[in-house]
Amino acid sequence: MATIHFIPENKTVSVAGGTNLLEAARKADVLIDAPCDGTGTCGKCRVKIPAAHRQNFKEAPHDWLTQTERAEGWVLACQSTVHGDLQVEPEQGADDELKILSEGQAVAVELNPWITKTFAAANAQTSVQAGGVLLATEPGDTTRALFGVAVDIGTTTLVVALIDLCDGREIAVASSLNPQARHAQDVLSRIKLGSQPEGLRLLQGELIAELNRLIGDAAADAKISVHNIYEAVFSGNTTMLHLATGTNPASLGKYPYTPALQCGESLRAADIGLAIAPHGQIYLPPIMSAYVGADITSGILAAKLAELSGVTLFVDIGTNGEMVLAVNGELTATSTAAGPAFEGMNIACGMRASRGAIELVSLAGNDVEIKTIANAAPVGLCGSGLLDIVGELAAHGGVDKNGRFQTNGALPDRAWKNQFGLLDGKPVFRLAGPVYLSQKDVRQVQLAKAAVRAGIELMLRANQLTAAQVDRVLIAGSFGFHLRTASLIHLGLLPREFKDRVEFVGNTSKTGARAFLLNRRLREELKQLARQVRVLELANDPAFEKTFVKALSF
Repeated sequence: MATIHFIPENKTVSVAGGTNLLEAARKADVLIDAPCDGTGTCGKCRVKIPAAHRQNFKEAPHDWLTQTERAEGWVLACQSTVHGDLQVEPEQGADDELKILSEGQAVAVELNPWITKTFAAANAQTSVQAGGVLLATEPGDTTRALFGVAVDIGTTTLVVALIDLCDGREIAVASSLNPQARHAQDVLSRIKLGSQPEGLRLLQGELIAELNRLIGDAAADAKISVHNIYEAVFSGNTTMLHLATGTNPASLGKYPYTPALQCGESLRAADIGLAIAPHGQIYLPPIMSAYVGADITSGILAAKLAELSGVTLFVDIGTNGEMVLAVNGELTATSTAAGPAFEGMNIACGMRASRGAIELVSLAGNDVEIKTIANAAPVGLCGSGLLDIVGELAAHGGVDKNGRFQTNGALPDRAWKNQFGLLDGKPVFRLAGPVYLSQKDVRQVQLAKAAVRAGIELMLRANQLTAAQVDRVLIAGSFGFHLRTASLIHLGLLPREFKDRVEFVGNTSKTGARAFLLNRRLREELKQLARQVRVLELANDPAFEKTFVKALSF
């Protein structure tokens, strides 16, 4: 047996020799970021081990750490096994300062909520109804204490908006990292983990606990009781809704990709441990397929896609790139697995959008110009900064059309070309401080952007349209809001024809959820609309591979 002491948590655990260090941390209830769930593909579970203890572990070969980092004692927990007593110090993150977007384009709706209250003076009681059906009675006149929460369950972040159902006002907002992201970053890895009973309990338990904390914080800010919150609308992709409700997502990961969850209906909040009114309800908006979920239904509602004339492309750029093409009210939807690179994962210096992350990069001048979150010293590269630097290098000749660094004399005579160099014998482009871009990082961006571009191309083709015929492009989502059109064009993620047609509409998952909360009739309308949406399964399209390969080019 070996004894492992984790600092600064001051937790100790005994494990058998040969135990994986990440597993040991979980056994000790020590939280270590492992977005790839220990497969060794993200490089984020970094821990430091003192020199005196380094003979007591073994690390599998990998290329996530530099020679300098190794010399300082850094190792990857998921790639290390324990063979003696250890002192371990996990790398400290800054997720408490995450930059999370809670606002988005909203649709004006008539105030007609699903949850209503009626006071009867005869017996001095207030009845609480859900869709006209009695839920409970309360003593006295409580008709003014009527609240709901619109909940955006993103793959990476959570947003809870507290809504006054008497007048429709948003009175408080709380947000945080989705704790599931520490264990499995993207949808596919979360399906894999959630398909096992222990994994499902872990993912649901952490999510509901965090939602309860956020709801409590919002209620405290508004000085109301959580017991006066009678309904929550959960807006998220299909996998997130399965995990939130404790529904095994295994069927989403294998053909024919059939959801096990019936959406477009309500369930009891108490059944999944959501801490609102004891008789409160959760509404799950309609979904369209295993990979086109309620967050996109909310987006369709918030952006009024079914009501727009002309051709509109709606794209939610994230780990799971979901998109809808609206042609005079006729909707086609699809989804493509972009992967976690857009969230800064699988990137050498990648990080989430928190303090010190480089979020904007420009090479237009002589030098590298950057902007970091909170204007702090640069410590890493978040998704928007990653797309910026690769897009800028593509636009200014720093990478060729195949994504290879160009360090020869063909580069323009600008000082930033001297940022190219070698790190442990491999080419890198140094941005600022310790932050650099590797050739491998560029490849990750190529794969992610090609997946989204291929989805756009195939959806246009399925509707016999060209990029030039698209009237407007709506980019949704927290990540998408922080992107620059120029970067998306330079990368080739969007066709050049879209240059002057892009609008960033923000967190429509949340604003759509709010509309569902405020107007009951929208629920049936969108349920019917979702059934009419044409869903393209790109995995079954024989043209996908050829289109994807072509889209790899910058």
